[in-house]
Amino acid sequence: MRLENKKVIALLEEDFEDLELWYPVLRLREEGATVDLVAKEAGKKYVGKYGVPAEADYAFTDVDPSDYDGILVPGGWAPDKLRRYPEVLDMVRHMNQAKKPIGQICHAGWVLISAGILSGKKVTSTPGIKDDMTNAGGLWSDEAVVTDGHIISSRRPPDLPPYVKAYADFLAEQ
Repeated sequence: MRLENKKVIALLEEDFEDLELWYPVLRLREEGATVDLVAKEAGKKYVGKYGVPAEADYAFTDVDPSDYDGILVPGGWAPDKLRRYPEVLDMVRHMNQAKKPIGQICHAGWVLISAGILSGKKVTSTPGIKDDMTNAGGLWSDEAVVTDGHIISSRRPPDLPPYVKAYADFLAEQ
């Protein structure tokens, strides 16, 4: 399996977009990656917008991002909460400095905005936060997937197949 020995953090908080969390997690696991669900509280069950639960494997303070090969930020309303945790912003900044893949879809761009890493980067997101992305210095375009270096972004659930393929391909090359 091409992603064997790869470890990825999938950030978790209440009201995540169910498909935007689970589709990437399951696809990467199918390819052999270890994907840990990381949230404020380990062992807590978080519920997605449409009722699908996910239990956190680890708390933010339990993980060292240098032990991981990438990070995924799901959309939904979770990003508005995730961006308020200094530990989350530190993880995203660490991945950015190390040039490890950062996957963000839909409203997940809010986390990257708060981490201050979008200036001059080509990105996409749900059109609803286009202004936020461009005001943060991102170069926004309306495409299913936009890859700029190690930042892989996507718009919404219908774009999940090409988004996760782009993320997995980049991760495999690292």
